[in-house]
Amino acid sequence: MTTSFAPLTVAIGDLVPHPANVRSNAPETYDPENIAHLKASIAVLGLLQPLLVQKLDGKYAVLAGGRRHAALKELIADKAAKGFTAKTKVDCRLVPEDCDITTALSLAENITQAPMNAIDEFEAFARMMEVDGQMPETIAKTFGTTVAAVKGRLRYGLIHPDIRAAARAKTITLDTMKAFAEHPSQKVQREVYEALTKEDSYLQAYTVRQALKSRGVQVSDDIGAFVRADYEARGGAVAADLLEEHSVLEDAALVETILLEKLGVAAEEARAKLGFAWADAMVRYDYATMADYGRVYPGPIEPDEAAQKRIDEITAELEQLQLEMEDEGLDDGAYNALYDRVDALEEEARDLQEAYSAEDLARSGVIASWQGGQITIHVGLVRPEDTVKEEGARGSSASPTGEEAPDAGEITYPASLAEDLKTERAMALGAAMALHPEATLDLTLFKLVSDVLASGMSVTQAIKIDARKEYRNHAKMDEIDETSLAQVAAAHDVLDLSWLDDTRPPADQFAAFRALEAGEKAKLVAYATASTTQSCFARDRQRDSLMHAFEIEIMPDIRAHWTPNAALFNRFKKAWLLKILGEDLGLAQEAVTLASSSKKEIVAFCDKLFAEPFATLTDAQRAAVAAWCPPMMQTAGVVCDEAEPASESPEPDSEVAQAA
Repeated sequence: MTTSFAPLTVAIGDLVPHPANVRSNAPETYDPENIAHLKASIAVLGLLQPLLVQKLDGKYAVLAGGRRHAALKELIADKAAKGFTAKTKVDCRLVPEDCDITTALSLAENITQAPMNAIDEFEAFARMMEVDGQMPETIAKTFGTTVAAVKGRLRYGLIHPDIRAAARAKTITLDTMKAFAEHPSQKVQREVYEALTKEDSYLQAYTVRQALKSRGVQVSDDIGAFVRADYEARGGAVAADLLEEHSVLEDAALVETILLEKLGVAAEEARAKLGFAWADAMVRYDYATMADYGRVYPGPIEPDEAAQKRIDEITAELEQLQLEMEDEGLDDGAYNALYDRVDALEEEARDLQEAYSAEDLARSGVIASWQGGQITIHVGLVRPEDTVKEEGARGSSASPTGEEAPDAGEITYPASLAEDLKTERAMALGAAMALHPEATLDLTLFKLVSDVLASGMSVTQAIKIDARKEYRNHAKMDEIDETSLAQVAAAHDVLDLSWLDDTRPPADQFAAFRALEAGEKAKLVAYATASTTQSCFARDRQRDSLMHAFEIEIMPDIRAHWTPNAALFNRFKKAWLLKILGEDLGLAQEAVTLASSSKKEIVAFCDKLFAEPFATLTDAQRAAVAAWCPPMMQTAGVVCDEAEPASESPEPDSEVAQAA
């Protein structure tokens, strides 16, 4: 059966929604933001497809074309749109009033229009520019989108035809095809495509991008932006892209030459300023090559009168900063700014009290490399042929004092941080106890009877069974990881507290308590005991073998109850964070890249890393991130229960200065 619908024109003001329109139950479809593109297209090109309408109650109800109808009403309301009023007539097709297939018609209108193929869309945009002579700005206006979005589509439509054909034939994926747009030259695209397909392997977007990198440097790349002015001044070829940031400096050799020259200038400036013997440059700091280099370090010197005066000023300022940082009302921005100031002051104080010896300056030098989008200066390096080798140490150099050179990144925990870490470990242990009620019940009962019946000292001081809840003291309780708190709260929520009724006498409460099932009693005792755990670090197997073994049983991995976060990393020095990333977590490249970043940026990176390990990590790196914690917090870690905090330096004896 064939049904024909008579054409007619209807004033926009006479159009109403049709109850049989299949989109009528999805009002969000007609929201202004969802029809913006359609509104823009109609404003420029007019209504390209007639509306399907049916006469209802003297009005024309839109059976198919509800979004176009909504866009027309938006144009009427938009005073900036010219030529659209309630009396403006638009093309329609009239469905007879006795038609009994209205819902089917509406559905067919919506589902029989196949979505446009992505490549067709890209090529259509390209033809509008190449054949019709339209500019990206006019195309954007037509479709109610941004110029950047139009240029993005245009770039894909201008990829070499052979590569687009391969994507149509599904020889390569759409993402792989898009990767070729990283270089605007179709000639280069074709050459790379042929080279990669000769290898008879599955072509991936990643391999395409890597291959294109060897054919030039994008101007938006940090190196491209750094050398561009000099590159263009020397006549270097630039492959222009519709999106400026994707334009390419095609002469990679010239780019590297200019970069090395700039690095060389920076290295020489640092050499002259610091008094080293030589200067060199390398694009990337090659750790394998540099493994054979030695290193010299500045040693302590006696500051002169002016330097001592400045040191005293720094000491006073650090003490003031400590007081300011104890303000719990500080927001994160102000807190981090204070830490940055502490870092700068400590570095200035070290420079005033340390210097390289004349002997070390005479044989060491400076290397400048490109890292993290900027020039990084590596100082105090000693070439292999100049390295004074110590007995039993390869390529190492003694400090000017004759003692082993200090490791600037060595992690030493100041007293305040150590105490807070003990508190957090105790909380994690309490959570583990609450989650293992049977084992904790046994421990509690064992301690109670052993302390009374056994001779000698208490079997363990790790828990305090005297019906007193332990007070948790922490400098930044509101910033710590809340995993253990949530676990303990969850354990509390399932406790049977029906017996605990203050309106009843203790004897009645006790009777109700005795009537509880054994498992419920165990949960109650475990929760109460968990609340008594003492601030602690890992147990000494010799001094407290009981708790050492018990902790390994119920808390083999503290990370199940505690996760390092920004609150912890903020209290580490920048050098510590880089050391943890590079040595403990196997993220050496990331550590190098972040070395030139601010401490705030490194803390944010570490916080995100531990909150949700990045997808780019190797299995080994992921395992390291999942397991890492300060050594003395591990269940069977370094023996630190009675360890003294890090020895204080003779410099400002400010807790902030040490922990920052």
